[in-house]
Amino acid sequence: MKDSNFLKEMNARSMWHPMTHPADSHANPPAIITGAAGVRITDIDGHETVDAVGGLWNVNLGFSCQPIKDAIAAQLDVLPYYSTFRGTTNDQVIQLAEELRTFFEPDGLTRAFFTSGGSDSVETALRLARQYHKIRGEAGRTKFLSLKKGYHGTHMGGASVNGNANFRTQYEPLLPGCFHIPAPYTYRNPFKESDPERLAQLCLQALEDEIAFQGAGTIAAFIMEPILGAGGVIPPHASFMPGVREICSRNGILLIADEVITAFGRTGSWSGSRHWGVQPDFMCTAKAITNGYFPFGAVMIAEGVAEVFENDTTGKAAIGHGYTYSGHPVGAAAALACLEETKRLNVPDNAAARGTQLHQGLLELQKKYSLIGDVRGGRGLMCALELVSDQASKTPIDKKTIGALQEATYQAGAMVRVSGPNIILSPPLVLTESDANVILTALDAGFAAVA
Repeated sequence: MKDSNFLKEMNARSMWHPMTHPADSHANPPAIITGAAGVRITDIDGHETVDAVGGLWNVNLGFSCQPIKDAIAAQLDVLPYYSTFRGTTNDQVIQLAEELRTFFEPDGLTRAFFTSGGSDSVETALRLARQYHKIRGEAGRTKFLSLKKGYHGTHMGGASVNGNANFRTQYEPLLPGCFHIPAPYTYRNPFKESDPERLAQLCLQALEDEIAFQGAGTIAAFIMEPILGAGGVIPPHASFMPGVREICSRNGILLIADEVITAFGRTGSWSGSRHWGVQPDFMCTAKAITNGYFPFGAVMIAEGVAEVFENDTTGKAAIGHGYTYSGHPVGAAAALACLEETKRLNVPDNAAARGTQLHQGLLELQKKYSLIGDVRGGRGLMCALELVSDQASKTPIDKKTIGALQEATYQAGAMVRVSGPNIILSPPLVLTESDANVILTALDAGFAAVA
C-alpha cells in the first residue's frame, strides 16, 4: 500500500471520476475514503463521518455485514466465475432466482434475468419490452415514455429515457422514439400546481394526451421510478403510480418499474411498487441486492410477460441479449446472503422510522435557513433539500455555496451528496436514531457555515 502522501499527490491524476468535470477533480480533490464500519466511513486523514449517502443508495445494511462478506469469500474458493449463457448455469444463481421469485411474488414477478448493475437492468427491460410486442405480432410498438426528472442510468437506452438534460445533452442524438411527460414535482412544474393530488391528476392527463398523440399502438413501455431518486427525491401522490398502471393496462403498454434504488426496503415497504399497491410488468433492481459489495442486478419479470416468451413457437422469443457477468456465482452468493439478512433485519420498519425522523428534522432546519427552498421525503429513508438563493423566485443555489456547505457538513460529521441544487440523503437502512441526529446536527453546522 502506498503512503498517504503518494495517494494525495496522485489523487485524480490518472483517473476520470464519474459524474463530474475532469478539471473539477483536480481543483477540488475527491475525499479519499480508506475505511468503513457500520454506517460510518473514514478518510485518509482518519476523519470519521456518518455516511448519509449509503455508498450510493446501495449499502442498505451498512459496511459491516459479515454474512455477505463470508458468502463472497466462500464462493471465491468454490467457483469464482462461470457463464450463464446458453448451456451452463451455477448452483448459486438457481437458488437466487427461486428466492427472488418468492420475495417478489406479491409484486406479481416470477422470473429473473440477471445483470451487472442498474444501468444494465434498465437496458435489459427496455429491450425485452420491445421484444415482447414483436412476439405478440405488434412490431410497431417501439416507443418509450418516461418522466421528466426521472433517472434511469447511463447506457444509451437509459440516457434516452432519462428526464434530466445533464445526462443527455452531451451525448445526443440519443435513441429515437423516447418521449417525456411532466413529473409530479410540486415545487416546480409547468402547471404551477402545489397540491400533490391535483398535480398527480394533471400529470396523468398529460400521459393520456401523449399516448393519444403518439398512438397507443406505437408505444412499447412506460418506465418510472416509484419515488424519483437522483432527480431530487420526488415522492408522487399515492394516486399517481396506480393511475399510470391503469392507463398503461388500458392501452396495452408495459409498465417498467425502475427500482434500482427503491427495491429491498428503502421506501419503508419491500418494494416501491408494493408501496403504492402496483404490480409492474418489469422491475429493474440492483444496488442493495448485494449491499453494494458486488456489482450485480436483476430484472424481475411478470408472469404474464414470461408466458408470452415461454409459449412462443416462432423463435422470436430467443433472447439475444445478456452480459458476461449475468448470474455471476459470486454475485449470486452475495445476493442470497444479503436477501436473508435484509429479511431477518426487517429493514423497511427502520427505514420508515428513521426516514420520518430525518424528514421532520429537515423541516425544522428549513425554518432556520432561507437557503432551503423545499424539503422532500417522508416515504422511507430517502430525503432531499432543494436549495435556493432566493425563496420568492426559487433561483437555484450557486455551485460554490452548496460545495462549501457540503464540505462544512462533512467536517461536522456527515457525508452528504450534492446533485445540482439538491442535498440528497440516502443513508443505510440500519441507521440508528443517534446516527440520524448526527446527520441533522452536521447539516445544521453546514448551513450555519454558509448562512
